[in-house]
Amino acid sequence: MAELALRPPRNLADPRAATWWTVQAFMLALPLVVAIAVAYWFFTPHPVALGTAAVAVSLACVLLAAVAPRAYYRVQRWEITDEAVYVRSGWITHTWRVAPMSRIQTVDTARGPVQRMFGLADVTVTTASAAGAIKIEGLDHELAAELAARLTAITQATLGDAT
Repeated sequence: MAELALRPPRNLADPRAATWWTVQAFMLALPLVVAIAVAYWFFTPHPVALGTAAVAVSLACVLLAAVAPRAYYRVQRWEITDEAVYVRSGWITHTWRVAPMSRIQTVDTARGPVQRMFGLADVTVTTASAAGAIKIEGLDHELAAELAARLTAITQATLGDAT
């Protein structure tokens, strides 16, 4: 039996995905920053130390929203071969997911409203695994449709009962 070397999957998300993830992060961060400012202004006697802490937390939220999506783009990878679907993600702890074609049960694509603005889609591969589905995020919507069709064709041709 040949020994397989674990290597990073070859494909990155679409470059537009980093911008999409940044927009999502700001959509979460900005209400938090507003809530911090409102809470400080209306519910405290305006102590300088608390104001400084509120500004620091607000700046950290904005900085994280600006930087984290670009970092995620660099580490999130995927690849589809005739034998399996491979996904790697994670900054500190790298998570590798491999789904053999014989274990694939369903293949779904999803496009949220902000994703549609960027021309992106996600592909979700559901398997008979307790770890849950494998999600390939931030793909060009046409590529996502092609991958879903390719995965469907490969899994139909693969022997096994997906359990």
